[in-house]
Amino acid sequence: MSIDNEVYSQQADGWWDERHFLHLLKTGVNPARFGYFHEALTRQLGRPLHGLSVLDLGCGGGILSEEFAKAGCQVTGLDPSAPSLNAARAHASTQGLTIDYRQGSGEKMPFETGQFDVVVCCDVLEHVDDLEKTIREVGRVVKPGGIFCYDTINRTWTSYLENILAAQEFPLTSFFPPNTHLWKKFIKPSEILALFEKLGFENRDMTGLNSALFNFQVAALLIRRKLGLLTFAELGRRLQFQTGGGLQTSYIGWAVRKS
Repeated sequence: MSIDNEVYSQQADGWWDERHFLHLLKTGVNPARFGYFHEALTRQLGRPLHGLSVLDLGCGGGILSEEFAKAGCQVTGLDPSAPSLNAARAHASTQGLTIDYRQGSGEKMPFETGQFDVVVCCDVLEHVDDLEKTIREVGRVVKPGGIFCYDTINRTWTSYLENILAAQEFPLTSFFPPNTHLWKKFIKPSEILALFEKLGFENRDMTGLNSALFNFQVAALLIRRKLGLLTFAELGRRLQFQTGGGLQTSYIGWAVRKS
């Protein structure tokens, strides 16, 4: 069984459609994770984000790229999916945002060494073909002292229940197509920390990224969405994602490239 990353090309029109599952990332996860990254970067750098060169690795339709662009960053987005990049370019144009979208993979990026102040990689590491090679490339394209912001999914029994069984398999709650995620590709925090140590990063923070609701409340919302009573945009808002707490399912963090 292999992961189906083609879903992001086949359904690229859904990134900015409030009725589509891809839009759940914008209203559900984006507010919490962008707020976390904004606070971390301004604290670490001691200045606003304006003018920072930011690479959004695995940018998809640009839902996170646009947040950094609105904050005044010079944003480049990289993704292997041409249809997703087309959707990203089209939407950025409607917003009057200048974002440099490029096609390519994390394992071999078309950028110069030390080109970016910040590399952001969200909902991506659990999808790449070679995790070590991708993080090595991040270390190459980010400046010494630059920052790597990430989130991903832990490989636990809890994450299987939430991200595979509930989100992909159980008829009353599922919304992802089959094999959008594979449990075996989820990443334990100890594994990513070991790669950071090996590849020249110093991890500065790691915390949970989860819904503030109880599991039965989440299940009830997923069922309501399945019945057509909620759009994905509204579902995302009601899930109340927040940072903090345990790492049992999704987690978020940032690391500094050692000089």
